Amino acid sequence: MNDMTHIHTPLATLQQPVPREHTQALLDRRAAASAQIKPSDLYTLADRLEAQALRFAERPFLIYGGQTYTYAQVDAQANRMAHVFYDNGLRPGDVCAIAMENRPAFFFSWFGLVKLGAVAAFINTQVSGKPLVHALESTAAKAVVVGEECLGNVLSTDGLPDVPWWLIRDPENPSDAALPACVDESLAVQLERAPATAFPRDGRASIPAESTTLLIFTSGTTGLPKAARYSHMRWLSSGDVMEVTLGATCEDVFYCCLPLYHGAAATSVTSTALRAGASIVVRRRFSVREFWHDVRQHGITTFQYIGEICRYLLNRPVVAGEREHSLRYMLGAGLTPDSWQRWIERFGPIQVFEGWGSTEANANLINVDNYVGSCGRVPDWSRTNLRLVRYDIENDIHPRDAQGFYQLCQPGEVGEAMGFIVNHPQIGGGRFEGYTCAHATESKIRRDVFEPGDAYWSSGDLLRYDDDGYFYFVDRIGDTFRWKSENVSTLEVADTLSDLPGLELINVYGVQVPEHEGRAGMAAILMQDGHCFDPQAFYDLTEARLPRYAAPVFVRVSAAADLTSTFKLRKVDLQRQGYAPCLFADPLFVRDDSSGTYQPYSLQVLARAGLPPFVSSDHE
Repeated sequence: MNDMTHIHTPLATLQQPVPREHTQALLDRRAAASAQIKPSDLYTLADRLEAQALRFAERPFLIYGGQTYTYAQVDAQANRMAHVFYDNGLRPGDVCAIAMENRPAFFFSWFGLVKLGAVAAFINTQVSGKPLVHALESTAAKAVVVGEECLGNVLSTDGLPDVPWWLIRDPENPSDAALPACVDESLAVQLERAPATAFPRDGRASIPAESTTLLIFTSGTTGLPKAARYSHMRWLSSGDVMEVTLGATCEDVFYCCLPLYHGAAATSVTSTALRAGASIVVRRRFSVREFWHDVRQHGITTFQYIGEICRYLLNRPVVAGEREHSLRYMLGAGLTPDSWQRWIERFGPIQVFEGWGSTEANANLINVDNYVGSCGRVPDWSRTNLRLVRYDIENDIHPRDAQGFYQLCQPGEVGEAMGFIVNHPQIGGGRFEGYTCAHATESKIRRDVFEPGDAYWSSGDLLRYDDDGYFYFVDRIGDTFRWKSENVSTLEVADTLSDLPGLELINVYGVQVPEHEGRAGMAAILMQDGHCFDPQAFYDLTEARLPRYAAPVFVRVSAAADLTSTFKLRKVDLQRQGYAPCLFADPLFVRDDSSGTYQPYSLQVLARAGLPPFVSSDHE
């Protein structure tokens, strides 16, 4: 047995389930919408953009600060980009990376690439060094469109691939740094001279909908992030499905406050708005202070959330008139039952579409019933490719039946979610499009699961469902944890910090933090004989090698290695003890960015980091 079955119990126990037939009818409409575009259709993202630019020419598409761009204007800017990219040597099928924060130029660059028939690879704006080099090499990018705001990542990275970097100036974040030789700043002049006339469709005319249009990085349980493939078909179907789900129209206004290099903002938000002819209010990054001001100013009706955003907003002081707004729908994941209930009570009856899935998933769940706490429902198992299989957490195995096959979970049991892989030339749904790395793709496939010859995508996520078919997310298998809305791979962090002078072993894991979503990184380290832990050297190494969100928040200096019988680093007991010094004798340090080092644990240092004291699950 595992100790995770109590997590994420639905709060609203008195809430009555919606009739299964009603839920299934909504899911059937979604399924029909997802099947409109076939794998072999010669139809791409660029074709939809151009069609909608004709249909909704004068309607606002992008709203950013005081700027508004109509559908026709966005299309014209994308045409200019496509002409310039072509003149600089890009061709259909080439991969071009984009490293840029949320702003209109991101969309212009992206849409220009798809008009050309090129593939866009979205780069995390927070990465530099080895992760940045890996991102470019693993996507085989032939060029990079880089925003001026991301130049620091380039300047601080050695060993970059020898490809052109096309600079897009950023008036809000001008840089006075000398440009490296690889950066070409002539793009602005070229764009001014480029025609806004339609870029010829000939180059992309033979591209089928099943072809890759996007590469989006997603963190797995091991190693550096993997570039997941995203086809035109899947991107367009996302918009078709969510238009039906929301009943979205051209009068809707979507809020894009999550980074575009993540799947959610670039896929469901953008694809749905484009499909409906709706508007997108673009913000560089989420702002607690400006959120409701933006909603009211722009009449925002829909926004994509992560649980932590909602917690930040709920922590704001109550003010008069909070229920007076235009917001009708929320799409996302990670909203706890408690936060969900408080949100509705405070801000009004907004419909929450909590879901489960991932960038590379071939199966997903969505709560279309507004059933508090649930991430989705399966009313009829015969109409989904999703299965929940038993998983032994302690031994990291899937128990088998007498015939050697996996076992299905019953209501209340925690298991791994898997998606049956559909391989049919005329069916797009259920496909697993995989990653740029063939080995990584194969590592996510389980074969002979329920019968010889079948294949399932392995999510690595633990879920459970109740007697009414409602699902609840439990936890992630393996070592990846989520912090500051980013996935952090413990193996990647450990590998990156493994050459700290005098280090013997490093064990990285995530620990729960009261009142916070996700887990904070913690490193248990063992120093070699004769060497002492140097908190300043460790801090400097994390600053040089890791994005801030991936740097361990806590460091526990161990006296001995804690290994399993198979010589694997043990993490379960360490996670349970968390950062409560009363539960262990090891010295404990806390990351303190204000002083630029790791400080010995104290309540004062903890408070400076904005963290509450640890609460052990053993005492709950």
